[in-house]
Amino acid sequence: MQQPPFTSIEIGDALPPLDLPPLSRTTLALYAGASGDHNPIHIDMDFAHKAGMEDVFAHGMLSAAYLGRLLTRWVPQQNIRSLGMRFVSITHLHHSVRCTGRVAEKFEADGERRVRVEIATTNQFGETKITGEAIVALL
Repeated sequence: MQQPPFTSIEIGDALPPLDLPPLSRTTLALYAGASGDHNPIHIDMDFAHKAGMEDVFAHGMLSAAYLGRLLTRWVPQQNIRSLGMRFVSITHLHHSVRCTGRVAEKFEADGERRVRVEIATTNQFGETKITGEAIVALL
């Protein structure tokens, strides 16, 4: 990964998007095992039905991890100074997640050149699922 230099970044520049395959039951089960989050709403269809849901749905933190991956494909992890997000709506089974980012601000802080990046996940219908922002140090 070649980190972009601060001088070449402009406000409004887009990060290369991260497109993921449709969420499967296997993906959710593997994430549950890896994260330790075995909430049955995400892995047990009968439980989801009893809770009034059509089916199981993705862990919010799975999509949050995808946003982290979007950033670490752009810069090394150690350059991320902060990362915050808000869960807007459920990411359903079989939906494809697209992660995007856009440079919203350039500034200097603590002797570093930094950018504020607005980030989001959407599904294949363009529905926003998570919004957030990250502060990233650039050379």
